[in-house]
Amino acid sequence: MPKLKNHRGYKKRLSKTSTGKLKRKHAGQSHFLEKRTSKRKRKLQVADSVHDADKKRIKRMVPYL
Repeated sequence: MPKLKNHRGYKKRLSKTSTGKLKRKHAGQSHFLEKRTSKRKRKLQVADSVHDADKKRIKRMVPYL
């Protein structure tokens, strides 16, 4: 059986915590920031964990993460 390849885009956007959870960033921080409140922009900076419904798909895309 050949080795599986990681999806390069997914690999750059995710990281694994020490407990094994997958960590991701929020979208919507690159432009049109003047219309968003300071509170909203601050909340977008905090990393979030990947939802359980997405874990199976991500595990298939990035098997060695």
